[in-house]
Amino acid sequence: METLPTGVSVLDRQFGGGFPSGSVVVLKSNPDSQSELILDRFARVRRCRYLTTVRSAGAVEAALSRDGDGETTVEATDEVGDLDEAASLTTDLPEEGTLIVDSVEPLERGASPAAYAEFLDGVRARVDDADGVALLHALRGGEDPQARRITEQVADIVFDLRTTVTGTEIANRLVVAKFRGGAALEEPLKLKLTDEVAVDTSRDIA
Repeated sequence: METLPTGVSVLDRQFGGGFPSGSVVVLKSNPDSQSELILDRFARVRRCRYLTTVRSAGAVEAALSRDGDGETTVEATDEVGDLDEAASLTTDLPEEGTLIVDSVEPLERGASPAAYAEFLDGVRARVDDADGVALLHALRGGEDPQARRITEQVADIVFDLRTTVTGTEIANRLVVAKFRGGAALEEPLKLKLTDEVAVDTSRDIA
């Protein structure tokens, strides 16, 4: 089993070079956070298939092309929550490539738990066959879909990006409580999310 870099140096250092090939990773975050910055870095590190269920393909391509990106194929769903369409658009994953689904929330809400679990099984099979990595962007907002439990249970690695605003500070903490086949973090990793992903070295003041 090969270790694949994430494209985020701080994460690669924490996890011994990256993620085990074949891993399904979930990134939970608030819609108004800078979580898309993490997706951007994941998409650039190797050949990538990017499925967008909310934003248009053009919007995603424009964001990725700002710094130059010719290795990402962007697909957009026509019907919100259509699992069959989503499955068809996530085939042909490049060898050791990255699959990004941004976001899974419409898919979680739009199908029965059994059908959604079958979709995730298909994602895992394609990632296993390609020795790649899948990143599922799971947005929070109000009440989580019932199928969110399925997403987290199937995932090998669960990232929980927690953004808080206190006074004049915006704090981003990444909690990694689940890492199947590796070591989860014992405490949150404080991140600086501006135009890059880095460790926030500022001290917390109680």
